[in-house]
Amino acid sequence: MKRTERKHLKENELQTFARETRDRLEGRRRESTAIVAVLVVIGVIAIGYFVWRERVQTRAHALLADAVSVQAARVGPPPAAGTPAANAGGLSFPTERERAQAALTKLKIAADAYPSTDAGLYARYQQAASYMTLGQPKEAAATYQQVIDRAGDNIYGQMAKLGLAEAHARAGQYDQAINTFRELSLRKDGPLPVDGILMQLGRTYLDAGKRVEAQQTFNRLVEEFPESPFSGDARRELENLKKT
Repeated sequence: MKRTERKHLKENELQTFARETRDRLEGRRRESTAIVAVLVVIGVIAIGYFVWRERVQTRAHALLADAVSVQAARVGPPPAAGTPAANAGGLSFPTERERAQAALTKLKIAADAYPSTDAGLYARYQQAASYMTLGQPKEAAATYQQVIDRAGDNIYGQMAKLGLAEAHARAGQYDQAINTFRELSLRKDGPLPVDGILMQLGRTYLDAGKRVEAQQTFNRLVEEFPESPFSGDARRELENLKKT
């Protein structure tokens, strides 16, 4: 092959290599631009989500605070004109029942508006507790179950399970109450006080007419939690069981 032909081929190879390199770089540049654009979009979405979430949390807490202010309102006759209490103003209700009913309405509004937030879950839990105060255990049980369904096994969920057991016991559904109390009493790593749960379980056994199971439960409380503030009550229950 002549020198000029070899030179021409070499130049063609260099040109081809340069063109391919340029094409690859151009392709990578477009890919990089696309990646940057995607990252920018993701960043904008993330910022928007956090801003939205913060607004939701703020509104949820505002509604909860409104309900809590009703729960904390004074109960009694209106203060006399000119007294410090009258000058201070603020909410007041003639009876505990009227206050509980007013709080229930506010709590339901907060829970319905933001059911998945911490404030909404707490509002729903307090709504159930208000039903208990009003002597409506059936409605309380249904509301506690809503908290359990959303909260799962976290602190709100376990508190709601305890409330659900109390609601069942109040409604005379002792077997359901006993099963839930017993389940909670076996969770020694949970956030709820096992000694208090055992006390409630023992008394529910008594209400259900199950004296042997009640005695076993009170004995367990005294043996496993001798320093518990409930141990004195458990001992008294055991003494009463011996007398009758």
